[in-house]
Amino acid sequence: MNLLVIIAVCFFGSLLSLTLAYLFSKLKMVNYADYFVSFAVGTLLGAAFLEIIPHAYELSRDLHQISLIVLIGILVFFILEKLLVWRHCHGSHCENHSPVVNHDVKKGSILIIGDCFHNFIDGILISSAFIVDINLGLITALAIIVHEIPQEISNFSILINSGYSLSRTLVMNIVTGCAMILGAILAYFVLNDLEFLIPMILAFAASSMIYVAISDLIPSLHQKVEIKQTLQQTFSIFLGVLIIYFLHSLIH
Repeated sequence: MNLLVIIAVCFFGSLLSLTLAYLFSKLKMVNYADYFVSFAVGTLLGAAFLEIIPHAYELSRDLHQISLIVLIGILVFFILEKLLVWRHCHGSHCENHSPVVNHDVKKGSILIIGDCFHNFIDGILISSAFIVDINLGLITALAIIVHEIPQEISNFSILINSGYSLSRTLVMNIVTGCAMILGAILAYFVLNDLEFLIPMILAFAASSMIYVAISDLIPSLHQKVEIKQTLQQTFSIFLGVLIIYFLHSLIH
């Protein structure tokens, strides 16, 4: 039953983000993705610090080991981003994947490869959280899905601007969504036999969320510095944290 729930959650998350990305692209509303970005910052940080890291501490009992893995994870994602494998884009413009003359298809290919890898890792993180506790799995999945929405909206914009047709863009994003389901299924069978790895995987999940929020999402928010926009961003971030906190209190 756990495996079916994991697959259903990953499928629903991918379908939701893909549907919203398609609608935003058709209605020319890409700029509204900023609201999702701010909200995603709050949910990612809230899930990492209020749910995932505490659960990792409880399972491991070795606080120093878990803290070390979180630190190592952040450094690993820094290196992956330097290799352009992990880099996510959350706006209509992205210097890593923006179209360049005679290099449009190559940029699109890099984006697809990076998102397949990222979604595969997200699937592993969701599966590991569900193995520990279904409530932890749901909160982790919520944070990841919220983060996926602005990512998919951005992907649509970048791929279409790179010369991809709308139908081909849809197919490419369906492929990246399947990578999440594949990662979740593989992790489920592997981690059920290697349960001692789960606290370390959770710590790695937390480092992923922290790094994405701090390195990818927040810098994009700093590009808009007007008071009204700053207040909207701050409100959305706190709303994301409060929802995670509310779910945590409700569950426990």
